[in-house]
Amino acid sequence: MSKTVAVIGSGPAGLIAAERLAAAGHAVTVFDRMPSPGRKFLLAGRGGLNLTHTEPYDDFVARYAEAAPRLRPVLDAFRPEDLVDWAEDLGEPTFEGTSGRVFPKSFKASPLLRKWLARLDGLGVRLMLRRRWTGWTADGALRFDGPEGEEIVRADAVLLALGGASWPRMGSDGAWMTILAEAGVPIAPLRPANMGFDVAWSAIMREKFAGEPIKRAFFSHKGRAVRGEAVVTETGIEGGAIYALSAALRETIAAEGAAELLVDLRPDMAEDRIAERLAVPRGKASQATFLHRAAGLAPVGIALMRESTSGPLPSDPRALARLVKAVPVRLSGMRPIDRAISTAGGVRLDAVDDNLMLKALPGVFVAGEMLDWEAPTGGYLLTACFATGARAAEGIAGLSNHPSLRATAKQSG
Repeated sequence: MSKTVAVIGSGPAGLIAAERLAAAGHAVTVFDRMPSPGRKFLLAGRGGLNLTHTEPYDDFVARYAEAAPRLRPVLDAFRPEDLVDWAEDLGEPTFEGTSGRVFPKSFKASPLLRKWLARLDGLGVRLMLRRRWTGWTADGALRFDGPEGEEIVRADAVLLALGGASWPRMGSDGAWMTILAEAGVPIAPLRPANMGFDVAWSAIMREKFAGEPIKRAFFSHKGRAVRGEAVVTETGIEGGAIYALSAALRETIAAEGAAELLVDLRPDMAEDRIAERLAVPRGKASQATFLHRAAGLAPVGIALMRESTSGPLPSDPRALARLVKAVPVRLSGMRPIDRAISTAGGVRLDAVDDNLMLKALPGVFVAGEMLDWEAPTGGYLLTACFATGARAAEGIAGLSNHPSLRATAKQSG
């Protein structure tokens, strides 16, 4: 039986749900508060749209940490290879990078989004932009603040795909939290994820090395190590390797007020070998030149070592080698949620059923970053957004004798 479906949010989760529902014959309208759809999706592709990752599937699922057991059935139905097939069917061929990340060959989000919107238009999906969702009326209709004032919309089913609270200027501001909390939906507080951290750099570090990458290093915190790169910023440090550790670093800062990040500047060289090289006479070479020649350290790495000692570097070769292998960086805080790549927290996973329908609001589904899960960058974020959108669409399409939203709204308050 055909249903009228309101999809609120035009990111990947909302649009893939709209596509699948419209293809199944349902009447779908997508609402978004921004003047154009997919704003954050376009932002995600600004440096190259990382769609997904080709690592072994069990390892892929494990990236979702505590949420992995609950998300696995959802991901099983829309795996990384399914996302690749979808993009290629849309006319956007992909390629696998050296790190296993998968990108469109165009390396951009805009061509893919244009083709996607054309497909949705061909399927009869309506786009209603500049509409901010403000909740429900007393009899269960959806309320929107539109260009000409309040608009009332009735639908057989609703999908909420409003994102978290990172990059609010792109449309995700977390305002939905109050609406759902008042309706009795259990929600975990939103927190920044995949964000940079604050470091009290010296003036020299800020002025000379802000923007400099720390390459081919190991970054670790409390026994967990990640190989990759990071970038020194004026306020601290960020980058792919930092994002991979961000959840653990965030929790340590919340509990202890600060966190220690250890940086191994030469992960491919044993400490004994470094000490042996640093034991040779320096001669007339400056310390920086000697460290570069003997240990292969870049200027930013040497500066990082000097920051950690707040004074002269150790003269003993063994102590100096030990520092090369574990430079401590004190993180005093984290960047705010509106500067994070993504967010943690949101609608708790135990608040939705297996089809991602809210237990407190039958007929209302949730997908994407509104749900309480997090993952590092590398294609994991987008894959889960697509997968949860697809699962919610499946749930909406399968609704039989779906309850009246009017009754739902009255029951919720």
